[in-house]
Amino acid sequence: MRILGRREFCRSTVFSGGGLVLAMTLPAFAGRGRTGAASPHAAPAVLNAWLKIGTDDSVTVLVDRSEMGQGVYTALPMLLAEELEIDLERIEVLAAPVGDAYVNPLNGGQITGTSNSIQDAWEKLRTAGAQARLMLIAAAANKWRVDPAECRAAGGRVTDARGRSLRYGELAAAAALIPVPKQVKLKPASEFRLIGRPQARLDTPAKVDGTAQFGLDVKLPGMLYAVIALSPTLGGRVSTVDSAAAERLPGVRRVISTSSGVVVVADHFWQALKARGALEISWDPGPNARLDNAAFWASLDHTAATVPGLAAKMTRGDTARALKDAAKTLAAVYELPLLAHATMEPMNCTADVRADRCDVYVGTQVQQGAQAAAADAAGLKPEQVDVHTTLLGGGFGRRLEVDFIPAAVEASKALGVPVKLTWTREDDMSHDFFRPPAREEISAGVDAHGNLLAFSLHITTPSITARASPATIATDPFDSVIEYAQNFPYAVPNYRLSFSRQEIGIDVGYLRSVSHAPNCFAIESFLDELAAALSKDPLELRLALLAGRPRHIAVLQEAARRANWGRPPPGRFQGLAFMEGYSSHIAQVAEISVAGGALKVHKITCVIDCGQMVNPRIVESQIESGIVYGLSAALWGDITLESGRVRETNFHTYRVLRSNEMPELDVHLIPSDAAPGGIGEAAVPPVAPALCNAAFAATGKRLRRLPIGSHALVSLD
Repeated sequence: MRILGRREFCRSTVFSGGGLVLAMTLPAFAGRGRTGAASPHAAPAVLNAWLKIGTDDSVTVLVDRSEMGQGVYTALPMLLAEELEIDLERIEVLAAPVGDAYVNPLNGGQITGTSNSIQDAWEKLRTAGAQARLMLIAAAANKWRVDPAECRAAGGRVTDARGRSLRYGELAAAAALIPVPKQVKLKPASEFRLIGRPQARLDTPAKVDGTAQFGLDVKLPGMLYAVIALSPTLGGRVSTVDSAAAERLPGVRRVISTSSGVVVVADHFWQALKARGALEISWDPGPNARLDNAAFWASLDHTAATVPGLAAKMTRGDTARALKDAAKTLAAVYELPLLAHATMEPMNCTADVRADRCDVYVGTQVQQGAQAAAADAAGLKPEQVDVHTTLLGGGFGRRLEVDFIPAAVEASKALGVPVKLTWTREDDMSHDFFRPPAREEISAGVDAHGNLLAFSLHITTPSITARASPATIATDPFDSVIEYAQNFPYAVPNYRLSFSRQEIGIDVGYLRSVSHAPNCFAIESFLDELAAALSKDPLELRLALLAGRPRHIAVLQEAARRANWGRPPPGRFQGLAFMEGYSSHIAQVAEISVAGGALKVHKITCVIDCGQMVNPRIVESQIESGIVYGLSAALWGDITLESGRVRETNFHTYRVLRSNEMPELDVHLIPSDAAPGGIGEAAVPPVAPALCNAAFAATGKRLRRLPIGSHALVSLD
């Protein structure tokens, strides 16, 4: 698999000796302007799909979403290959360059996130494949002078009723002259050959043999290596720098003060890192010199108690009156900590700046944002910057940020050669855009018969979107705060959802599942508390509140059946959680034991209905990945601030699940003909409430604050 830039791709189409290069305007999005985070420098966009078929029968697909392990380099080509009638293994995948053609209108930019890559591509890429197929058929029909209806395409060839056959490569040049069909009929699901069936990932061989290129793998002729010294206090600045000792060390080329810190450039990474340690820097700690966890939690508690908050539009009924008139009420507060993304590949960027252009090689989820950041740092126009998207060694939302790009560009510009800037793990862990802490307070009321009358959820947390997309927050102050809560699936006549924004002094960011996880933890934990207060089985309570919602009920019932709900092995206890999010429906049952004050996870049963699936093997892998990510966060995830500094610096202090701690996973996918839902983030949120509900079953103790590892548990046995 190769990563190709725009110039190289365009050049290859000119000199390929003929072939079909298909730029398809998709009618559904024609003329639609970009919004939100899209580059302000770019013209209004339409969505295009690019396909190249060479005379040598090569088929090249540009994938416009970043591959960070979620499988888009396989799933998206499958959509096109299905209608083009070619085998998947014949496709070469290339990363799309920056361009309005690749804007995802669901995200408002060329952005990989919110688990909607398949939703965006579902019709777009199938249409692209169908259009190309019809053009190839038309070219063959013209050559044979027959009606195109007499021809069919299969296996990379077009055949007519007389048995004549031509390869796609033989037809490509003629097909390129045929107008792109405006209307095409897509296959019904009953005719799918690839979609819905497990397929081997196209990027696996390159990752096995080492030819796959992540950001850390980039090597350019004459390239130098750099590291950066960042303020130990979040928000701090450099006061003075004495670099004399560092500059005397072997291999050191330059010490540069950049917009984000002090950069050391050397012949090799380890030389640069050693020289960084020799720098004498005086730091101005800035406004966060006294910031710690106690301080920001106090601010959240104060705001929650004094600010009524904005009511979301899905608020209905008179919740205050219903709570006042209820025969029984219940209330609880749930708290979730700062979390780090903890990607396996730390942030890095390679920049090559010249007088009139700049190339950046980077693992990014926001190509337009990366281009704009590099252009600003280089003093160029965005169109003078080419972004070469490498494979991402983990994204989880961290690479929606571009803070690690400018320093690499500034260093390359200063030295006139390519420079690879690499953050250490410690840099990355302590200077993340952390998931914001959240305080979620729930109150509920039931009537004399135990029927749920009212449900109120008040969320107090910083706003990610206020920083990341000010235009969005101006029109939707709830963005990134109420994602699961706004899809609250349970039947209740009076529902109030409100939000009080309270910033904590540091920038926070989007982390895998964003506010679905805090919302789900609070809601699904509280449902179990409500079931206990009413002496009802947690499963039966949920099923009763989901009457008339067959997809919701089906996943819950199947999860309960597969987990043998209510009948765990001796010494083990179960907890249940459900979520509707990303247009998917997911239920999990956690099976745990408690010994020596610690919780041990033995098994997670997970059932999901995510609509039509492109590649079930990838769906299952993503669910497993989400569970592991959710387990790490629920059990140990916590970032601690002390005097504005992050205490956790690496995996020895910021724990993630280890191989010997991995529980048994039973993942079941429910077949569905509904529209595709998202799966990359859906499995993360239910993990924590399922575990905490199981912990209550084991100990009688409610865990309303994460992580679980911060609590001492005592088994009832």
